[in-house]
Parts: sequence; structure tokens; C-alpha cells
Amino acid sequence: MTETPAAQTAEPDIAPKGLAVLKAAFRDRRTLAMLLLGFSAGLPFTMLIGTLNAWLGEAGVSIATIGILSWIGLFAAFKFLWSPVVNLFPPVIGRRVGRRRSWMLGCQLIIGGALLVIAVSSPEGGTLGLLAGAAALGAFASATQDIVIDTWRIEVAGPGAPIDLLSTIYQFGFRTAALVGGAGALLLADVAGWPATFTIAGLLMGLGLLGTIIAPEPEPAPPQAIAKERLGSPKLRLFALIATLAAWIWAAFMLINFMVTALNTSPAPSATEFTATWGPWIIAAAVLLPCGLAGFVVWRGRQPTPATDARPLVTTLYDAILAPLVELMGRLGWGALIVLGLILTYRITDGVWGPFAYPFYMGDVGGALGHTKTEVALASKTFGVVMTILGIGLGGWALLAIGRMASLVVGAVLAAATNLLFADLAMGAPVIGSFMASTGLYALFGNFGIGEPMARLMLAIAGENIAGGFAGAAFVAYLSALSSKMFGAVQFAVFTSLALLIGTLGRGALGEMIETHGFAWVFVFAAALGGVTVIFCVLEWIRLAAGQRKMDAEAG
Repeated sequence: MTETPAAQTAEPDIAPKGLAVLKAAFRDRRTLAMLLLGFSAGLPFTMLIGTLNAWLGEAGVSIATIGILSWIGLFAAFKFLWSPVVNLFPPVIGRRVGRRRSWMLGCQLIIGGALLVIAVSSPEGGTLGLLAGAAALGAFASATQDIVIDTWRIEVAGPGAPIDLLSTIYQFGFRTAALVGGAGALLLADVAGWPATFTIAGLLMGLGLLGTIIAPEPEPAPPQAIAKERLGSPKLRLFALIATLAAWIWAAFMLINFMVTALNTSPAPSATEFTATWGPWIIAAAVLLPCGLAGFVVWRGRQPTPATDARPLVTTLYDAILAPLVELMGRLGWGALIVLGLILTYRITDGVWGPFAYPFYMGDVGGALGHTKTEVALASKTFGVVMTILGIGLGGWALLAIGRMASLVVGAVLAAATNLLFADLAMGAPVIGSFMASTGLYALFGNFGIGEPMARLMLAIAGENIAGGFAGAAFVAYLSALSSKMFGAVQFAVFTSLALLIGTLGRGALGEMIETHGFAWVFVFAAALGGVTVIFCVLEWIRLAAGQRKMDAEAG
């Protein structure tokens, strides 16, 4: 068991500092592979979760049917349930390719094939079932690919390609794919049609295949290192494993049952409502309960015990499923409460109000702006994505210049504060309007034919998306560093699922707040929630600094 609280960074010290790290890393094939793999992760997510719905809507497919297809987004939210599989099973392509690269190649081939099947399907004709099946398979393969790419990034980080830099480059690739698969796909569809658009998307998955070919295969963790996490008595390990498996089986049953219900019920249930209602219970059963059991195993397993069980299957399942959580809880101790609070709240300001973005931009309820679809597409899906990429670049620079935890705190402050930009818009833009008038920004935007209301929206989106890109780069770097090299598949999948699902908890209440108080008050509330995140970030910074001082004292 790892005893040092600061051990989550896990990567070796790097010789170059500051911008020298950036120059050195771009001469490393891991960096180029990371860029291509980030693109490979972002493209299917954008095409299958967002762009496909635009085609279905244009083809006249009913809202109920589109709602049925929306559940494929749940694969990304609950991917931790099958994350141990990438360690439990051997390479799916071949042992010579290596475990990680083999899984990536298999997923990319499935995704590319799914996109091509969608391209030859016809939503208007009799092949909608084929299209839906291909979309579901592609979404599942995409979520599985995410697990493997995240694990690969954690395992190969080291001198010349530190985890902070790899995480930033991954975000670059992902957001670039979002631009290509979002605004780019919509523009291409107007010119060449939807079948050609999805065909090109399928062919673009070849960039992911190239990234996998370039990527070096990480060294597997030594068996003796994994065996150190077999704490407690064999009976205790068996009990914790059975309880964890039971919780995961129940969670999987809930997901499968919802999917079957969605396919056979009219009108179909909402994936968003399912996530909001059952998501917290699934997370409690499938994440919090196993983490609690792992903490109990750590607490009871201080004394020396037999390293293996008499039943090899039990040992294999324990190593794949529970050992990652035992290692994490043993490393963090009571600090797990701070880490959990940080993960649950860091992106909550985005997750909570995100579904209400379009009603705010285009609606007429309590402070909504009343923009057209075209204006929103330009401001949010095109200009906004570019601003997010700019924010990622700034976040990557900050990670190298001021460090991971300082960047995490700055990102939390910016993400909270930029909610006040939208609050100002909802109140008629008294601050933003005065600022743009006094600085000549109105005139600057006017030179491009952009009116004052649209200019105000673009300025607010620029601020919010730059902050979001900055915070996202810092957050992915933090979660990657928090994950152990031995158990990154399960640990990172659990972290990201927690961060993704928590934003759904308050959406129902938030919708009622909007109807009662209007949008301005809700944005101020979201900024206040971001203040809680800042507190958790500062506490985590203090915890890590204390752990580092302890390590230095023991070494000295």
C-alpha cells in the first residue's frame, strides 16, 4: 500500500522547466499521439451525442424518437461500471500490439464503422433501427475508448511529457474535434449532405488510428505492486468484493432496464430525468459504497495478512475492481473527503445551468436574451469553441508556469466569476454595455456587422468559455495526476463520472428557480456555488503541501 499522501503525482521529476518543457515535449511522440487521440475521443462524442440529433430533426424524426436515442449519452456518464474490463481481459487485437494500443485500435475501428453505417442509413426510410443500433454501439465504443486513452495518458506520463502537458494537449485535440464535428459538420452537411458528412467523420477516425500506431505501449504494472493492495483477511476481501459487485450489478441493471423501457415505451422516458432521479443513487451504490468498503479494508488491513486468496478468480476480480479503490483510499486517508468535495463541485457551475443555456440565449423567460438560432450557433458553437481552445492554451501555459494547484485555484475562481457576466446580461447588461461603449468594443464588433446585443453575448461567451477551457485543462491535469499509474483505468473513470453526474442533481430545482426568480438570480447562485469549489481547492492545496513537507522531512 502506498503511504505517501502526495504520491498521486507519481511521475518522475522533469529536468527542463517552464517553456523548455513545452519545447521538449513537442519533440516527443507521446505528445503527437496525445493530440491525435484527443481528437479521436472528441469526434464521436460530438457527432453521436449532438450532431446526429440535428440530422434526425431535419429529417422529421419525432421528438420522442430523438429522446429515445438520447440515452446513448449515459454510456459516458457510467463508464466506470466496465472500466475494470480493460485490465481484466487481454488485448482485443493481439498481444504484440500491447494491451492499451490493442483496446484503442479495437474501439476506433468500431467507432469508424458505426459512423459509416449511420452514413448509409436513412432516418426517413426503414433503416432508422439500424442507425440507432450503430449510434448506440459507437457511443459505447467511444466511452470505452475514453477509458483506455485516459489510462494510457496516466501511464506514459514522465520526463519530456509530464501529465500536465499531456492533459492539456488532450483537451486541445478533444475541443478541436468538437469544432470539426459540431459547427464544421453542420456547414459540410449544407454543402454535401448528411451521408457524406458522416462518411467523412468515419474516415477522420483514421487520425485516431494513426495516434494509436504512434503511441508507445506503457509498461504493465508489476504483479508484486498490485499484490500490495490485497489488504485484510481473505474473508474481508471476499465480503468487500461481493458487496461491490452486487452494487455494480444493480447499477448496470438500472441502466439496462431504462434502455429497454426507452425502446418499448411511448412516449419514451427522458435520459436527463433518469440521470437526475437515479444518478445519485447509482453513484452512491457503485462509487461511494465501494470507496467506503475500500476504506474499511485499509483500516482493518494494517496487520500482515496472506497476499492471495485460495480462489484465483477472487484474487483476479479483487485486483481489477477493488484494489484500485483500496490503493486510492489508502493513499488519501481522510483527505479523500476533500478530494471528493473538490471533484463533485469543480465543474458544477457548468453542469447545473448548462441545460438552460439555449432557453437563456433564445427564450423570453425572466431575463432571457431572445437571440435567433443562427446567432446562437455563431456565438456559442463556433466563436465559443474557439474561445474554449484559447482557454485551454492559457491553462496549459499556467500549468507549466505557476503549477498544477495554483492553476486549479485560478480556474475555479474564473469559472465562478464568469457566471456574473451572464447575470449582468440577464439584467440588461448595465456593466458589460458600459464597458463595451467606453472601450470602443461596440465599434470594433460593428466593423464586422455585429450589432450591440450580439456583441454583448459574444463577449460574455468569450469570458465564460475561456474560463471553462482554462479550468478544464487544470481539472483534467489534476485528475490525471490524482490517478495511480497502476490503477488509472478505474480511478480516472470514477473521477470523471462523479464530475459529470453531479451537475444533474439540482437541475429540477434550478428550473423552478428560473421560473420564479429569473435567470439573473440563478447565475449569481451558480457563482456562489463556485465559491465552495475555491475553498475545496485551497484545502486540497494545503493537504498536498503538507504531504510534500512530510515526504521531504522523511527523505532528509
